Amino acid sequence: GRIATTKGRAAYLWMCGGALAMGVGVWSMHFIGMLAFELPVALGYDIALTALSLLISILSCGFALWLVSQPRLPLGQLLFGALIMGTGISGMHYTGMAAMRMQPGIDYDPSLFSASLLIAFGASLAALWIAFRLRQNTPHVRLARTGAGIVMGFAIVGMHYTGMAAARFADGSFCGALGSGLSGNGLDNLVLITTLAVLIIALLTSVLDARLEARTAVLAQSLTEANKELTQLALHDTLTGLPNRILLADRIDQAM
Repeated sequence: GRIATTKGRAAYLWMCGGALAMGVGVWSMHFIGMLAFELPVALGYDIALTALSLLISILSCGFALWLVSQPRLPLGQLLFGALIMGTGISGMHYTGMAAMRMQPGIDYDPSLFSASLLIAFGASLAALWIAFRLRQNTPHVRLARTGAGIVMGFAIVGMHYTGMAAARFADGSFCGALGSGLSGNGLDNLVLITTLAVLIIALLTSVLDARLEARTAVLAQSLTEANKELTQLALHDTLTGLPNRILLADRIDQAM
């Protein structure tokens, strides 16, 4: 909504901020889901691959926000954008899975793996279309955006857990990232608190900025009306409302 109603540099700043907030939100759902996953062996997560999965998520969301900020979104562009974003979400998920560095490597059930990719594509297609349609303040837009958020939440969760269900771990597997990677019982709380902070800051900033813009528009309108009144008083008689000598002289100068 803020990207659609701002222009120039502010729009790009909102796009970057939105990509960060949305990307961190999608990634944290994935990473907390990973932390909830249990195996008979202790697990850790390679720092570089985990950071890469976060970067993929942010870039995918940034591309999505850029795409839906365009004046038009034809079907071909929508399908291509959904393909790129779905690939990004899938890449984030499976990069995060690779961050465990399991030995031997993880095998994936082909049917469930394909289903997870289709869910990612379908969710991205729905997200882009919904975001493009709901970027303006139309009637009942808040209710529609809430419903869209719920649909997208279920779609991303569905992709994640379908991908997790596709994973097959061989007997005797061990985590190669346990010693040098991220691990610990408090990691899920840290990710959760950080993500909620990012999302709340982004939401509050957008609301406050929208209110400030609305007040600025009201002040600008008031200033325009005041200037019109001052012009009227300067160039017309206050009693009769007829043009005065100042306006007459101005018109004569223009005619000459």
